[in-house]
Amino acid sequence: MYFTPAPLITLKISLFVILTLQPLLTLSLATCRTSCGSIAINYPFGIDDGCGAPQFRHMLNCSTDLFFLTPSGGYKVQHIDYEKKTMIVYDPAMSTCSILQPHHDFVMSDIQSVTIPPTPDTVFALLNCSIDSPVLNHYKNLCFNFSGHSCDEFYGACNAFRVFHLLTNSSPPCCFTGYDTVKFMSMNILDCSHYTTVINTDSLMGISPLDWVYGIKLSYSVPETGCERCSQSGGTCGYDTETEGMTCLCSSFSNYTRECAGGSLTAGDHRSSHCPLTFFNVAILLVLSSLLVI
Repeated sequence: MYFTPAPLITLKISLFVILTLQPLLTLSLATCRTSCGSIAINYPFGIDDGCGAPQFRHMLNCSTDLFFLTPSGGYKVQHIDYEKKTMIVYDPAMSTCSILQPHHDFVMSDIQSVTIPPTPDTVFALLNCSIDSPVLNHYKNLCFNFSGHSCDEFYGACNAFRVFHLLTNSSPPCCFTGYDTVKFMSMNILDCSHYTTVINTDSLMGISPLDWVYGIKLSYSVPETGCERCSQSGGTCGYDTETEGMTCLCSSFSNYTRECAGGSLTAGDHRSSHCPLTFFNVAILLVLSSLLVI
């Protein structure tokens, strides 16, 4: 009877395991998607985990369309301006001049309120407010004049909001305010039945509510992590999903902390490679070395 030597059996098993696991680990380092529908996805944003900047992790979701995710729901992204560093989102469940929706709150996480808050020219219009509303009493200073527009004009011009006038035979109070108001007070506390948001409000003097642009404009900043250097070397900026440290994604099987291998490294730079092929090559050498000892 023929017996295969034990070292040879060990080598065959080791190589089988290595070659079986290698493609699985290689596939786990998927490349970052650069678009969702017609919207380009560039740094600091990312759809896939590990892509973009960690401050914006899990904020975007790409299904058929691109959505900005908050604790209060998903808001369809209409446009991202990477030069002006703004993003325009739209709430499908928000009331507008043409449709009245059940009221709900707009809620952002603490990190979203800091890293990508609504811009100053995004106005929150609180509608059909009670006379006991805090923004009409103790906090009435939170309401401001909005390009000369009034509640009467708003209720009269918009079919969706005329119902408030019809129910009371008068124009119920409203309040034009900023994001900080709805950030710290829910709609129940504000005692207003509905809200809507309008953007680009600096240019709406004399413009009818029918022609306003409804949505929420968000402003973000790009963290200084050396992304430009990574991009110039042909890589994509990302981060380690465990430590959230900056990583330059260079291919489907390697990444570095600063730039891709083709880039120039200056003295003092430390390159951290996470390459599955290198790992498996080392594993093979270790197996062969152990066989030599036996």
